[in-house]
Amino acid sequence: MQAPVHSNSSASHARPERFRAAVRRVCARTLYGAAMLLMGLMGIEAAQAQTSPGAAPLRFGILPLGGAFESRNDWEPLLADLSRAIGRPVSMLSVTSYEALEQAIQRDQVDMAFLSGKMALDAVTLRRMNVIAQVTRHDGLPGYRALLLTRKTGDYTSLKGLLAEPEKWRIARGESRSVSGFIVPQLQLFLPNHIVMETRFRSEVVGTHQVTALAVANGEADVATNNTADFERFKLQFPAEADRLQVIWESELIPHAQIVMRREYDDAFRRKVQGFLVDYARGKGPRGDAERAVLKSLHDLAGFVAADNSSLMPAAKLAYQLARQSAMNSQWVNESARQARLQRIEATYAEQMAALRGDAPR
Repeated sequence: MQAPVHSNSSASHARPERFRAAVRRVCARTLYGAAMLLMGLMGIEAAQAQTSPGAAPLRFGILPLGGAFESRNDWEPLLADLSRAIGRPVSMLSVTSYEALEQAIQRDQVDMAFLSGKMALDAVTLRRMNVIAQVTRHDGLPGYRALLLTRKTGDYTSLKGLLAEPEKWRIARGESRSVSGFIVPQLQLFLPNHIVMETRFRSEVVGTHQVTALAVANGEADVATNNTADFERFKLQFPAEADRLQVIWESELIPHAQIVMRREYDDAFRRKVQGFLVDYARGKGPRGDAERAVLKSLHDLAGFVAADNSSLMPAAKLAYQLARQSAMNSQWVNESARQARLQRIEATYAEQMAALRGDAPR
């Protein structure tokens, strides 16, 4: 099932046939994913049969990158291996939106999670979680880049045209918590050009990176936010649609996503989970090959490295810069109100950095 799509354009109800065809393809994959999910859950049950009886499941939350079923299928083999390694059941929470995952974390329904930038920052500074690992990719870069995608042909294809007349363009973007789908494009491109993403465009579609790319490829939007990692995956899943698209803008590097865990777990258990992640897919022989195949299908990851809360300092800086720039560009009743807002932003940033350094009470 795909993430819910919001549109403020009445024209979005009249979907062209090619979009329906793409939707049918997504649905077909979803049905296949459902069947694979059932098989995966059976695999998890088999793994859990080998774990300590009566142990409470370790609840793992998954950041929504594609469909919910697709995300579950991608993570199931690794989490089944984790369950065997720690002798404890591992259950998955795969949701359709950032907001749904954030709410689950707030309600203490998640013990571990795969999160990026702003969500990981909030989990650590507000929800009593700690970073234990960070993902790595085969390209060796310490991060990925946000992208803007348009069709290769048509009236809306250039960055110059976009910045000159954004009110004529329809945008497909990520949720406000998405680093590459919203925060970085807003901070590094749109606000410096006096464009507020939420208000300046003709219409908008809000969804996952897969949804935004499909929207542009099939004529439902003119420009989409995306990122290098998810666009590479999109090319493999939807080659015909990807061939219609081009990149018109790239951001600076964004640090990779993190694995976070609740602080209630003791250090021994945390080290055990962290050790499993760091050692995963680094061995030789058939087992190592099988684990590397798991990571290859899991968003083409290379593995995990040990990390702590300080790895979120770049995310805190991005959130600070966006909040400050938004305050500077907003309309205020008077200058005193603006300065009060800026002071709160500075105080929040100082508190976050202290928490990430370990200076603040935990």
